[in-house]
Amino acid sequence: MKFVIQRDQLMNSVQDVMKAISSRTTIPILSGIKIEVSHEGIKLTGSDSDISIESFIPVEENGMIHVEQIEPGSIVLQAKYFPEIVRKLPQKTVEIESDANLQVTIRSGSAEFHLNGLDAEEYPQLPQLHTENSFEIASDLLKGLIKQTVFAVSTIETRPILTGVNMSIEDGSLSFVATDSHRLASRKIPLQSEEALPQISSVVVPGRSLIELNKIIEDSQDSIEISVTENQILFRTQHVFFLSRLLDGNYPETSRLIPEQSKTIVHSPTKELLQAIDRASLLAKESRNNVVRFQTKDGNQVEISSNSPEVGKVEEEITAKSIDGEELKISFSAKYMMDALKAIDSDQVKIEFTGAMRPFIIRPIDNDQILQLILPVRTY
Repeated sequence: MKFVIQRDQLMNSVQDVMKAISSRTTIPILSGIKIEVSHEGIKLTGSDSDISIESFIPVEENGMIHVEQIEPGSIVLQAKYFPEIVRKLPQKTVEIESDANLQVTIRSGSAEFHLNGLDAEEYPQLPQLHTENSFEIASDLLKGLIKQTVFAVSTIETRPILTGVNMSIEDGSLSFVATDSHRLASRKIPLQSEEALPQISSVVVPGRSLIELNKIIEDSQDSIEISVTENQILFRTQHVFFLSRLLDGNYPETSRLIPEQSKTIVHSPTKELLQAIDRASLLAKESRNNVVRFQTKDGNQVEISSNSPEVGKVEEEITAKSIDGEELKISFSAKYMMDALKAIDSDQVKIEFTGAMRPFIIRPIDNDQILQLILPVRTY
C-alpha cells in the first residue's frame, strides 16, 4: 500500500473519524484508524461499535488532484499516535507506505516515522445498510434540529432511553423530541421531497451520536441522506458515512405533558430575559439546584430574583412586551431556562404558564414548531 496526499486533506478526514474512536474499547483493533487505498481514493474508518464513521477522500475532485502515486492496500494504524504525527508533519504533502510485514513509513520533508500497523482484515466489517426508509434534509436544518433538542437528553443512565433524541416522521414533518423528565425540547420541520416520505413512528438516536454528528456536518444547504433500519441509523453526506446504533425500548409518550391551555402568558425579549436569569443564577449556584424565582408585577414588569441564605440575594426587574392572565410566582432551574432560551433562535419569546406547580412552555413568538417545556421547582 502506498499513496501521497495533501496533509490538510488527510488531517480533516482523520479528525472526523476520530470522533467515533474510544480509548476504552473492549475490542483492541477498534482503537485504531482503518485506512483503505484504492484507485478511486482513500477511505478512513473509525468505530467504537456504537458509532462508526467513514470518511472518503477522492483521488480527484473539481479538477483538483488530492491523492497521487497510489498502490492499493489497507492497514490499521494506532489512533493514539497517527493523528498527532500527521498534525505535526513539516511539509504540505505526506507519503504513506506499508510493507508486507505491516510496517508503515510516513514521510514528509525531512521527517520520517516508522509505525507498526495492524492487519485490516481483522477490523470488523461495518454493516451495509440497505433500507427503504430513507429521506433527505439540508445539513443546516439538521444542525438546527440537533442544537434545539439534544441538550435536553438525560445524562443519567438509569433510564437509558432518555439519553437519546426521539425522531419521527408523520404527515410529511420530521420531529425531534428530547427529555430528561425535568424538561423537554421539541422541534418540528416540514420535509420537502419529490419522492414519497417514509413513515417513521419513533426511533431513538443516542444524544452522543447527534453531538458528534453535529461537529462533522457543514452548516450549508447541502443535503444529507438519512436511512433508518430496526437498530441503526445512517447519515450520509457526499464524503462522510456516519452510522449509529439506535437505543432499544419505547420512548415515553411526551405529548400529554404539554398543557392544552394557559393561565398566564408572558411575551418577552429573549436576550434581556436570558441575561437577567444569567445574573440571578450567579448567586443561585451555591444552592443545590440553581433555582431562580420569576414573578409577574403590574405594568408588564417581571421580577427575577434568587436568594441563597449563605451567599446573599439578587433582584432585578425587566419589562415584558405584554403579560396576560393571572398573576404568577414560580421557581425553576436557571440552567434549564437558559438552555431553553439559547436554543430558541428568535428575538422574542412567549412563555405560557398554567400555575406555579405545573410545567410551562417557552416558544419563539413567530414559530410554534419549536417548543421548550420546563418543570418548576418547589421552593417553600
